[in-house]
Parts: sequence; structure tokens; C-alpha cells
Amino acid sequence: MKLFAIFGNPVEHSRSPLMHNHVFNSLHVDAKYTRVHLKDGSKLKETFFSLKLSGANVTVPHKESAFKACDEVRGFAKKIGVVNTLINEDGRLIGYNTDADGFMYAISEFENIENILIIGAGGTAKALANRFLDDGLHVNILNRSKDRLKYFEKLSLTCKSWDDMLIEPYDLIVNTTSAGLKDENYPAPLEILKPLLEKTRYSADAIYGKLTPFLRLAHELNLTCKDGTDMLIGQGVLAKELFTQHTLDKKKIEFFMRESFSF
Repeated sequence: MKLFAIFGNPVEHSRSPLMHNHVFNSLHVDAKYTRVHLKDGSKLKETFFSLKLSGANVTVPHKESAFKACDEVRGFAKKIGVVNTLINEDGRLIGYNTDADGFMYAISEFENIENILIIGAGGTAKALANRFLDDGLHVNILNRSKDRLKYFEKLSLTCKSWDDMLIEPYDLIVNTTSAGLKDENYPAPLEILKPLLEKTRYSADAIYGKLTPFLRLAHELNLTCKDGTDMLIGQGVLAKELFTQHTLDKKKIEFFMRESFSF
């Protein structure tokens, strides 16, 4: 039996085991998927191999540590320095990123998106910013700390901290922070966030499984909103293809992943 896992801190909330195990069971694949609560990202590689994993997903805050842990990084992950999917390839750790394409899948119904504000400056923000740039979109970054903005400034993005943020209209505002995951915090001060949301058409949160304060406020303002469920499924389908060497039907993977949310 092959063993897969998700690394994160926290990780108890993750639905990835339910999604992936339901696909394995439904399609009669001899494999299991579990959670690994990893506090120290520098221990990722040794933990991966000590557990004899065939592959893994990586969630906050370890996506950049996963990049450093890899023997080889492929595709989009190589460009952005962020890895969310790991494969054991003959004893070598190979890294990929499926977050960005998963998010594009999630917001495919949003129309006429040109100007985007990303809140946060972590691994997910890096993935989305680069993916948006590839599509020729205008990308703005808002983060509490200016120190974390240096990466985005090198991409010639418009970068602001809470201290110098201007209230301007955007087509889409995306929360990539963990604010609201285990607390009732907003990803930015309310006196900044509310007027920003009042000037946008769409909002999306990378967090899934709960109505975060960010999304609650967006709903109150009658915005079209998405939580991270479709993003999770989108990146999960792509990760599952990597886990199984593209031997499973993509539509069947998606069907059973969606079905797992009814449990």
C-alpha cells in the first residue's frame, strides 16, 4: 500500500485526507492519505522519507520550506519558489505547485477580471501573483509587514502595507492569509478592509470549510464570493494526477473529490 500525507501547522482542519481517500477507495487504488502536523519546516524532508511516503501535499506555513527540501523542482513551482505537492521519485524528492491552476479553476466563472488585490505575502500569494501575471492581469499586494513585500516588488507589482494603503477599486480581492482559520480576525484592519470591499465586485478566500470574517463581511456587502473549496478541489485533482502518474481519469477524480464534501 502506498502512503500519502499532507504537511501543515495547523493541519487538523484539512479535508485533503477525506478527498484523497474517497478517490482511492472509490477507484480501488491500494493507497492511503493521512495528516502530518509538522511544526518545524526544516524537518520536512527527513519526516517525508521516515514515513516512507510516496507523495504529499504541503499547506501553510511550509510551502517555501518544501521548495528548499526538494532534490528537483519542476514546472510552475520552479518559477515561484513555492511547492505544495511532493513526489517520491526513486528516492528523490520532486516538487510541484498546483495551487495557482487550482485557483484559476475556482474563479473561472468570475467575469472581466483585470485588476486584482492579493492580501498576504506568503507562498499562496506568490503562486497566485505569478499566475495572474502570466495572464496579463494587474496585480496588487497588501501585507501587514513591508519586509515580506520585497519579493513582489522585484516583480514590479504595486505593493502596500497597512500604513500606506490607498482605497481604490479592484475587480477581485483575494485573502491568502490564515486570518479567520482558527480565529475571528480579519486579514487587514477593518477600517482598510471594509472600504476596499465596498469598491470591488468579487472576493475569494483561500480558507475553506468556514465562513471567515473576511467572507462574512463580503457577503454583508453583497459581493459575489468564493471560499477555498473549489481551489482545494482544483489543486487536489492536479495533485492526485501526479500521485498516480496520470493513470486515473481526471473527471472521475473530480467527481469523487466533490462527493467527499457530502460526508
